[in-house]
Amino acid sequence: MKLYYTISEVADILGVNQSLLRYWETEFSELKPMKNSRGARMYRQEDIDLLKRIHYLTKECGFTLDGARDQLRAPETETAPQLQTIETLKNIKSFLLQLKDQL
Repeated sequence: MKLYYTISEVADILGVNQSLLRYWETEFSELKPMKNSRGARMYRQEDIDLLKRIHYLTKECGFTLDGARDQLRAPETETAPQLQTIETLKNIKSFLLQLKDQL
């Protein structure tokens, strides 16, 4: 596992545009990716985990940004199981699609 990910890598991981990640950075004070000497964002795994929660709350659950902020203040144990389940299902889907392509 890498220590730092670029904004394009994180956007690919989440399946969103880079501009959405920059927007979320302005809307969620908890999200503070490091920036290198050239100003490029460098995301740690903790940042990606937070972005996955934000993505889940806004895109999957349909929360507004205010609602997502409120949910982020709640203990992580409330959304962590759902996030893990979704991640597992996405991995299974990817595996099955690869298997289908091999047939």
